[in-house]
Amino acid sequence: MAWHVRGVVLPDDEERDLWLVGDRVTFEPVAGAETIADGGWILPGLVDAHCHIGIARGGAPVGSLEQARELAIVDRDAGVLAIRDAGSPYPYPELDDDPDLPRLARAGRHIAPPRRYLRDIGVEVPATEVAATVAAQARAGNGWVKLVGDWIDRGVGDLAPAWDAATMTAAVEAAHRAGVRAAVHTFSEEAVAIMVRAGVDSVEHGTGLSLDLVDEMARRGTALVPTMINIQTFGRIADQAREKFPGYADHMLALRDGFPDVVRAAYEAGVPIYVGTDAGGGIDHGLAADEMLLLHERAGMTPPDVLAAASWGGRAWLGFGGLTEGGPADLVVYPEDPRRDLRVVRAPSRVVLRGRPLR
Repeated sequence: MAWHVRGVVLPDDEERDLWLVGDRVTFEPVAGAETIADGGWILPGLVDAHCHIGIARGGAPVGSLEQARELAIVDRDAGVLAIRDAGSPYPYPELDDDPDLPRLARAGRHIAPPRRYLRDIGVEVPATEVAATVAAQARAGNGWVKLVGDWIDRGVGDLAPAWDAATMTAAVEAAHRAGVRAAVHTFSEEAVAIMVRAGVDSVEHGTGLSLDLVDEMARRGTALVPTMINIQTFGRIADQAREKFPGYADHMLALRDGFPDVVRAAYEAGVPIYVGTDAGGGIDHGLAADEMLLLHERAGMTPPDVLAAASWGGRAWLGFGGLTEGGPADLVVYPEDPRRDLRVVRAPSRVVLRGRPLR
């Protein structure tokens, strides 16, 4: 079955016809194609570039392949048609080509220091085993590894780097030798400085970024996935920790409060920024639109740049194509121009995944 859609295609801002044949887009008319959208604004499918479909609500690993599928479907139905799972304690390579699910870029498990990360989520290893573990987790994913760059150190009562700088630098080098890209979870000032200078490919969260590091990221082309929804939860984290670790609690609040300015500075410096929610654990799935609005309202990104970060730009970064001749047939249609009112991304009028209309 072939399908036909017509509307203003972004980012080209051109009203045109698209025909969807199987999982491919063509600009050549296809006889007998059924029109499923006539009018509106058409974007390549959205991206959640920091998502965890292997982590259930509450923070435990999912218990089955079906549970992971159900979480991915929540994102899919919100228009997210490509996901980068930034670390999963549950392996699910069987879902990579599932026709009902978003396209997947996956890291293996989080690589973390011993007894300093979320229970049952990461592979916890000492410095001597980090490089070998990176190589193993590179094979478990399909193009990414996820490093935990910092977490609370109860001995010092505050955030601290996961390992020494030499080990963290060697971890990034090991990822690149394995032919994959490295993403790093980092909240603190010290750890993010180590990892940016080590050549990490993407900074996740990045609350500790300074102006000089923002400039270094722009120079290197290092991506930032801010997960602003996640950072809003720092108040709850601080409240839970304050009795035992008041310094850590104050630090987390300061990082939260200063973060919109951090993201704004990165944006103004030209750092590549992509939309990611950190769904899984404490963040619900299906909230990419909320993250997009935060990037606009709190960090000052223009609607066209937010749309790029959530759609064609994010897809290109992850290696998924856009709405080009022969490109993948993933698209969302909105009844109004999202560049004029970004709130319309909350309610797509049509979602098409791999050439199949879903709604």
